[in-house]
Amino acid sequence: MIESLLTRWLPNVDWQEIGYASLDTLNMLGGATLFTVLLGLPLGVLLFLTGPRQMFEQRALYALLSLVVNVLRSVPFVILLILMIPLTVLITGTSLGVAGAIPPLVVGATPFFARLVETALREVDRGIIEATQAMGASTLQIIFRALLPEALPGLIAATTVTAITLVSYTAMSGLIGGGGLGDLAVRYGYQRYQPDVMAVTVILLLILVQVLQMVGDRLVIHFSRK
Repeated sequence: MIESLLTRWLPNVDWQEIGYASLDTLNMLGGATLFTVLLGLPLGVLLFLTGPRQMFEQRALYALLSLVVNVLRSVPFVILLILMIPLTVLITGTSLGVAGAIPPLVVGATPFFARLVETALREVDRGIIEATQAMGASTLQIIFRALLPEALPGLIAATTVTAITLVSYTAMSGLIGGGGLGDLAVRYGYQRYQPDVMAVTVILLLILVQVLQMVGDRLVIHFSRK
């Protein structure tokens, strides 16, 4: 009964292909989020530490880092996908599929995440940092025992926002054959004008975003101090 209804309402949808595309999207999202956090977290910490009125204020270095971050953030992701094709091929050997999509996803999301990290760290009470300094803590101890633990809820929220942004980026990567639900939407929903395929991919992406937001919100509440 259910199969007949799905066949009648969604005649062009190949559920097996939808499943493979969903897995590709999750792989792209997981890989890109991991590398974005690994690169963006230290960049955000460096932006914070060298920023105005901070422990290691370095105006020239901060200005240079800010310029690089702002330039990368200002490039539309669709254009970045095209510009990075030669570099992506050099790194992964291909510009197609999951492997070909991850490098531009990371480059596009890392500056965005770094700014969110900087903002989260600015919310930490300066008194906590000064107290840790007064106790004779080293720079690494201040970062890992005071700064990052105090900013943890904000960092989780930043990761959640970045992951949701990456979901939309993975969909856009379908324009250059990046794989996943976005590629399916472009090839079938747009090029072959199959609105039922487009509707299914959009619904699945919306569900993914809602799940990410729900998990992120719960983690923020869990790690927030009462």
